[in-house]
Amino acid sequence: MTKTTTSAPVLGIRALNRATLDRQLLLRRSGLSAKAAVGHLLGLQAQNVKPPYYALAARLDGFTPEALSELMADREVVRIVTMRSTIHTHTAEDCLTLRPLVQPARDRELTNFRKGLEGVDLDRLAVLARELVEAEPRTMKQLREALLAQWPDADPQALAIAARCRLPLVQVTPRGLWGRSGQVALTTAEHWLGRPAESGPTPDATVLRYLAAFGPASVKDMQTWAGLTRLRDAFERLRTQLRIFRDENGVELFDLPDAPRPAEDTPAPPRFLPEFDNLLLSHADRTRVVPKEYWGRSWQGNQAYCTLLVDGFLAGVWKLTADALVVEPFDRLTKAQREDVTAEGERMLATLHPGTPYDIRFGTVVPR
Repeated sequence: MTKTTTSAPVLGIRALNRATLDRQLLLRRSGLSAKAAVGHLLGLQAQNVKPPYYALAARLDGFTPEALSELMADREVVRIVTMRSTIHTHTAEDCLTLRPLVQPARDRELTNFRKGLEGVDLDRLAVLARELVEAEPRTMKQLREALLAQWPDADPQALAIAARCRLPLVQVTPRGLWGRSGQVALTTAEHWLGRPAESGPTPDATVLRYLAAFGPASVKDMQTWAGLTRLRDAFERLRTQLRIFRDENGVELFDLPDAPRPAEDTPAPPRFLPEFDNLLLSHADRTRVVPKEYWGRSWQGNQAYCTLLVDGFLAGVWKLTADALVVEPFDRLTKAQREDVTAEGERMLATLHPGTPYDIRFGTVVPR
């Protein structure tokens, strides 16, 4: 540990929590537009259709699902695999720049499928796949079948994944539109957006944007968010422009000098978040949001649950049934907390499901 690190101010868990919630637009609802919020947050987890809508409903004042749906229909935001090999909703601009930045991670991902790709010329595959999806959007099944005709001895799934890794494939609408259904069909970002991909941003520029949305943070935190390695050099180049802190374990944290760092006793209202919200996934040390005793409680196997924040921390899960919003806390809530959670639930339902009658029920406390 360097002298600079040992002398840096310490930020405790609650201080980190409040700072991160502020950057994530979760301490108070923001007046940002839906597009500006998607850009500020560097994208929204979008493994399923609804999570980006719930994510913005928790963060923006006056949000309506149509605001994001119209952006998607107008091709101002898109759904594409980027960070951590997961689908994100990004602005068109970020789609064309952040995807090149994380391309090394997509290249590494392909090594997991080398056996199924023996004898496959990946450059030729990329050219052929581009021709196929730009002629007309293709489902993964259609892409597999077309590529298998060229490489009959290869693993069909590996062929489709290779196309997704080598090319910036976006999901075309109506997939992703609020209240609409549609299977996943893919084309290239360049074809869908009508302009070429740009060179990837420098890691330095993305470090600054990451800190604005998720800071204060360590090098490992950002590497966890991006699914990249070797970002230490970018932080070192920026060191003189940043403020340096450390957490209670002595880990060095970086931050923008003028970024908000609210007092740790700043009130944090309850928030209903979707499954896989980036707030819970974008740090190597998640204790700033997820208490250690609740680690692993927001998913079971491959099933992730929608999550509830109380006092800024993960406090339970929730789900919508046919007639109710069911809240299942991990511990007993006080009467005041239950009232605040109920009020927030009513607000969320009025935003995303206006006119639909839902009860709000507190389920059995989820056992430890």
